[in-house]
Amino acid sequence: MDSETPAGSPVPHPSLSRDLQSEASVPALLHSLHELRNSVLSLAANKEHIFSGSQSQDISVWDKKTFTLKRTLQGHTGSVLALEIAKERDWLFSSSGDSTVRVWSTVELTPIYVLVPYLETGAGDLFSLSWSPTLQTVYVGCQNTSLQWYDFGEQVASASSSAASSPHTQPSSFTELTTSVSGTSTPSTITRKVHKFFDSYPQYERKPADIYARNPTGGTNSPDPDNVCAPPLHGYLSIPAVNVIDSAHYGYIYCMAILDTKDSVQIATGSGDEAVKVWNCTERGPVFVHEFECSHGAVLALVARGETIYAGCQNGYVKVLDLETKTLVRTIIVQESVDILAMSMLDSDLYTCSADGFVKRWSASFDCTASWKAHDGIILSSVISRGGLAQESGFRLITGGNDNYIKIWEIAPPKPRKDTSPFGQVPAVDGVLPNMDDQPLIDTLTYALSKFVSIPSVSSSPAHTEDCRQAAIWLKKCLGQLGAHTSLLPTGEGKNPLVLGTFQGTNNGRPKPRVLFYGHYDVIPAPAEGWDSDPFILTGRNGYLYGRGVTDDKGPIIAVACAAAELLSRRALGLDLVFLIEGEEECGSAGFARTVKKYKAKIGDIDAILVSNSTWIEEDKPCITYGLRGVVHCALEISSDRPDVHSGVEGGAVMEPMLDMVRLLAALTDSQRRVLIPGFYDDVRPQTEEEKELYKLLSVVTQQPAASLSSRWREPSLTLHNLEISGPKNATVIPALVRSQVSVRIVPDQDLDTIVKALCAHLDTSFESLQSPNKLKIKVEHTADWWLGKLDDPWFKSLESAVQDVWGVAPLRIREGGSIPSVPYLEKEFGCHALHLPMGQSSDRAHLPNERISLENLHKGKVVVEHFLMDIAEKCVPNPRH
Repeated sequence: MDSETPAGSPVPHPSLSRDLQSEASVPALLHSLHELRNSVLSLAANKEHIFSGSQSQDISVWDKKTFTLKRTLQGHTGSVLALEIAKERDWLFSSSGDSTVRVWSTVELTPIYVLVPYLETGAGDLFSLSWSPTLQTVYVGCQNTSLQWYDFGEQVASASSSAASSPHTQPSSFTELTTSVSGTSTPSTITRKVHKFFDSYPQYERKPADIYARNPTGGTNSPDPDNVCAPPLHGYLSIPAVNVIDSAHYGYIYCMAILDTKDSVQIATGSGDEAVKVWNCTERGPVFVHEFECSHGAVLALVARGETIYAGCQNGYVKVLDLETKTLVRTIIVQESVDILAMSMLDSDLYTCSADGFVKRWSASFDCTASWKAHDGIILSSVISRGGLAQESGFRLITGGNDNYIKIWEIAPPKPRKDTSPFGQVPAVDGVLPNMDDQPLIDTLTYALSKFVSIPSVSSSPAHTEDCRQAAIWLKKCLGQLGAHTSLLPTGEGKNPLVLGTFQGTNNGRPKPRVLFYGHYDVIPAPAEGWDSDPFILTGRNGYLYGRGVTDDKGPIIAVACAAAELLSRRALGLDLVFLIEGEEECGSAGFARTVKKYKAKIGDIDAILVSNSTWIEEDKPCITYGLRGVVHCALEISSDRPDVHSGVEGGAVMEPMLDMVRLLAALTDSQRRVLIPGFYDDVRPQTEEEKELYKLLSVVTQQPAASLSSRWREPSLTLHNLEISGPKNATVIPALVRSQVSVRIVPDQDLDTIVKALCAHLDTSFESLQSPNKLKIKVEHTADWWLGKLDDPWFKSLESAVQDVWGVAPLRIREGGSIPSVPYLEKEFGCHALHLPMGQSSDRAHLPNERISLENLHKGKVVVEHFLMDIAEKCVPNPRH
């Protein structure tokens, strides 16, 4: 094994939300109310009452002071699916599976109106309601995918005027009512599609709406046939055809949220088509504004606060959507594959209610601050209200489930958040950060990195193939939670997928630049020997984080992702940032180019490429890398027709493969280390005077000779890596087979294909000159071209300015002797320049034991990226689009 962490080790939970709950954080259960054999499908509350809509067609009215049943409102002939309070009118709206909306007085607890949707029973179940105090309009979400509304200002006045002039304002039968509404007679019974969440019983036949249902006038707990009230006080209303948007969604409209301010009114609608739509509400009706794709099952619950919408989805995810920028800000993983059927908010605290009976509370920073089992079944509804007594100023979370109970929980608004800086939040002391869950001050960046590092995504080891796949899946979910639209791109059988994630910037009316951030989630092996701590447990010591991949390249990936998320949250992301993260970089990026070409249209146009996959040349001098050498990796094999033989028997009588290999390798360089491949140096770009001055400056900074820096960064070289032999490897055996690996580093303006051909030709010619009966095999295993940035490019100058703004000094311009195959490829494929921002220090020990990265470098690297993205969004013009 490569490390102490076994292959297939447990994958960390994908949620980036910290678990900050404790036993003390769970709200106290104040009271329980029992609905006899009735699932509680809907809830509403005002100052005096709790209203619960049941599966048995009735609405129970509970006294908030005494917690006793005060009245039962009857009239619906189907399950009561939604309740909505119109506080300023003292009204309660209820909608049902019987295709009617009823309006009740919350003071007299008597019916006022019956509102019938357009097409009546053709509208199906009326799943959702929203009331606008500003427009005095109720909005209805229907099973037939229509959005309907009724204006209780203008249209009620019109209806009242018509009623006064007509002696027949009350229809004599249900059939007459439906005919007057839709223009056609609707059958009195219709087969209704059962809803898997609201209905726990087999399919049934819908009864006609009982528009003449009587309600008790006294305070009894059950209907009394001798104690009935009059029909609805103001009669029967119908939604006109002009107040209908057909096919508002491609699925049932399960939920709504109203955003009603003095300046504007908007509603958000959630549907089984996995989308949230936003509508501007005018006096003439809703006007479509924007659609958010949620992509995690039906949207079953919506709440809104300010200009933020929270969408609870069927698969256990909450999407946090920003109305101002029309972007996905965050995804909260509540519990995967467990439906979220109700949500409520108290200030910045979000309460999610799930099908497993759990309620969870989430803070403004998306951390889970409380979680408790609230019901023995599915939680179907929730509402937040103030306490029932005049002297009480506290709040109550009221939940209802299919266990026939209403639960009342004592809750409090969130405490004001302290203004904490992200710097220094991780203790700079020896010791392991225990799951990062017990550290309330640890920021999202470090918390996410702890989970990322815990996955041993060693791409070179077949034993870790599944770990690499899980790392890709985890990263996809991580980017999604931070606000990106994500997917996995397959690279071929047996290869690790690419992770594609796009943070969509604010549309400010002009073309947005699109920047591609390239990185890799795979790491090299981390044998336990030499490490002071487990390489796959993020450990903090003296201001550094230790773990395999923290500097190469998991730390920079998370830092850039958090930078994008930060700008999204501030509505300051003025461009699209596209993450393209591979899992084969440490093994030569197999399948990368082919996959990028295949999915190029999905990736989209790119104006610049950002990379962060190297380190500074010193401890305290920030740098920008503007050049990389290319590489050719070549495997050589010389073999004999004979098997391994004894040197005491055959020595001197056979042509030994080992001697052939030694002579062949010796023909590659001379005693001055110059490469002997013909024409090898012909196209090397001469060093300019500007470069010479730069190397002099760097020589002073690094205390290294300028010639040494130049030879490492901008001159070609050849390296012999190893020799391997067959047989028992003892001193008496002549091996029949010898292998070696050779690499060549190339620089501007050497041509990669020309060098490959010249290397192979030189090896063949040199071997032929040995006149050996043995056989030579040459295999070019991997190549990568050189890369050189544009120092006068406006993108490069913006990056330099960002580094100087954050660190207070101008960055050093450096080159790297290593290679990143994907960088020059991406430049050519997308026709744009690349930029390379190192985050770590020279002592980070990438690929070595005790790999580390400074907390300061990590956090300041994030801020540098923020400054850079904001600057280029303002200054840099996108390339012409194809």
